[in-house]
Amino acid sequence: MSVLDNWSDWKNFLGDRLHQAQHEGMDGKVVSELAYQIGDYLSNQVEAKNDQEQVLADLWSVASPEEQHAIANMMVKLVNNNGTR
Repeated sequence: MSVLDNWSDWKNFLGDRLHQAQHEGMDGKVVSELAYQIGDYLSNQVEAKNDQEQVLADLWSVASPEEQHAIANMMVKLVNNNGTR
């Protein structure tokens, strides 16, 4: 089963990656830009596996680049308290 199949697993996976990046000293601006790039990639290349991902994909598809950055930043905030580390 892929981490994309379950919303909680996906948030925990992202939280783990975020904590790893922060532990290794990645700057918040770099994290934000990476989150934007990942969101753009997922929107264009990966089919939504659950309702939550579909909502994000739908929002991303109608958002301006500035709004997409805001969505990416909100996802970073959302997963900051997730993960196993």
